[in-house]
Amino acid sequence: MDRTACIVMTSIGTEDEAEELAAAIVEAQLAACVQIQRVRSLYVWQGELHREPEWVLHIKTLVARYAALEAFIRERHSYQTPEIVQVPITAGSADYLHWLAAGSAPAAQE
Repeated sequence: MDRTACIVMTSIGTEDEAEELAAAIVEAQLAACVQIQRVRSLYVWQGELHREPEWVLHIKTLVARYAALEAFIRERHSYQTPEIVQVPITAGSADYLHWLAAGSAPAAQE
């Protein structure tokens, strides 16, 4: 399995949804870690300007897990068009990246 690391970001409307989704992602071993951060988003949706609190999930995982992670998020996300973007990690602490890879590895039965 490719051990190239990345961060996948998504935003969600409530803190409870963020906690639930983050826990499910880590428990499914689709990521080693998920950080949750409250933000305020301004965006246009269906022709109207919205100003909303959101919670951003910074999901630390492997590039090789992206497709499974995206499908997992889509199945559980409450937004019609959720933000799901992958950001490459081009460098980092070797020990941390090793831990990230181990925590993001698929279970043996996959």
